[in-house]
Amino acid sequence: MKILVTGGAGYIGSVATVELIAAGHEVVVADNLYQGHRAAVHPDAAFVNVDLRDEPAVKQLFVDHTGIDAVMHFASYTLVGESMQNPAKYLRDNTVAGVNLIDAAVHAGVERFIVSSTANLFEEPETMPIEPENKVVPGSPYGESKHILERTLHWYERIYGIKYACLRYFNAAGGTPNRGEDHTPELHLIPVVLQVALGQRDQITLFGGDYPTRDGTCVRDYVHIVDLASAHILALDGIARLGSRKYNLGNGDGFTNLEVVQAARRITGHAIPCTIGERRPGDPAILIASAAKIRAELGWVPRYPTIDDIIGSAWEWHRTHPHGYRS
Repeated sequence: MKILVTGGAGYIGSVATVELIAAGHEVVVADNLYQGHRAAVHPDAAFVNVDLRDEPAVKQLFVDHTGIDAVMHFASYTLVGESMQNPAKYLRDNTVAGVNLIDAAVHAGVERFIVSSTANLFEEPETMPIEPENKVVPGSPYGESKHILERTLHWYERIYGIKYACLRYFNAAGGTPNRGEDHTPELHLIPVVLQVALGQRDQITLFGGDYPTRDGTCVRDYVHIVDLASAHILALDGIARLGSRKYNLGNGDGFTNLEVVQAARRITGHAIPCTIGERRPGDPAILIASAAKIRAELGWVPRYPTIDDIIGSAWEWHRTHPHGYRS
């Protein structure tokens, strides 16, 4: 198949591109390099520098690269906290970019669309672990922007017949030997902890130590980026057989923030000084996904389910790329 990967210069999209090419697919990567890195793009992928908010440019993308069979849409602004400070950047820009892409894809004859969605759809989970059928109550403008794209796909299927899958991530983490997490600023727990091990930070501060969890720190569900990529590839075939689908992607077993720090100490051999700070407003005590639906329907089985697997792979990349893609 010929597949368009938006955000293919980014953290998850670049790994998905590698996995797609390894599986024999032809890939076109579209990225404006706002958060992505040109060096992360697989050399066998065609690369187009395009801003998805530019409707004529998005339409031209499908003219210049005819015969695209499917789209994987990773490109997005993704910071929950920022979306609470600048909601227009998310409610306007994420939405406009996504709708431009969906509309252009449909009118170019694309039949399958995979959207990278989020656990932030579930500010008030009805169950724990969170099932994909839980009531959607977005926890931020970022989550709302993803919900709008999910609903857009619902209507475009109803009107035009395109099949889609919404894959709701919990905490994407880990790395491969050649690709890893390189954000500015870096706000995610695992790379921040590893920056302490690299001597780039003095210590890590965890937000809150008095939650009703096994050690008082928040519990989160981490998924390796290679496992996320494999779920996207399975979903391509799955929606052709089963129709449009919504899946939550997680290990189903959460790890506390303190357990993440302890695992990083084991793996890096560094003391990683750690303090407990005040709770961060809006942080729930526990967020764990139920991936039972995608396991049952598509046979998805994470290859890297343990926290040591995930942090170990991330450490290998950060250790050999201490300055990210500038290394």
